[in-house]
Amino acid sequence: MRKSNTAGSTNTARADVLRVLGVLKVATTDQIQRIAMPHLNHRHSDKPTPAKRKTARTATHTAALADLRTHRLAATGGSTATGEALRHLTLKGLEAAATELQRPLSEMGATARGAGAAGATHPMAVNETVIGLLRPKPDLAKMAADPPGVRAAAQAAVDAPGGVGSIGSYWTEVPLPV
Repeated sequence: MRKSNTAGSTNTARADVLRVLGVLKVATTDQIQRIAMPHLNHRHSDKPTPAKRKTARTATHTAALADLRTHRLAATGGSTATGEALRHLTLKGLEAAATELQRPLSEMGATARGAGAAGATHPMAVNETVIGLLRPKPDLAKMAADPPGVRAAAQAAVDAPGGVGSIGSYWTEVPLPV
């Protein structure tokens, strides 16, 4: 049994979470997955309900969040208007995210404690805008063993016009000169 990461997450998944939450400050597990591992959007189509498909898609990052929570780097804080749990970084997590994003801690902004108290409608709109601008592309190499229909759907996403930048090129908190 793993002692330091009991939920079984990988270094890659934990780094994904730190990068996404370091930029967005507060996000759902679904948003983290859609940015970090978009190829999973096309998998699990054999699950009987949308909820089960979503649970399967987000399992990797759910485990990463559990391990980060164990290490006191991430926390759950409130929920969206639709009832999805909101995740954010602690101060220690913000420091780890600064390392992942290769930014000075002084440029990282603040933690998002309390953002979910009122449903976080503004942060969720900002997150969806960032996802829309990024237009994350699935990695087709990771889908070689998937059924042809799944690969075709992923190929259509790859063939669509590209997005702008990577998650590390965005800043959701920018100090404005007064």
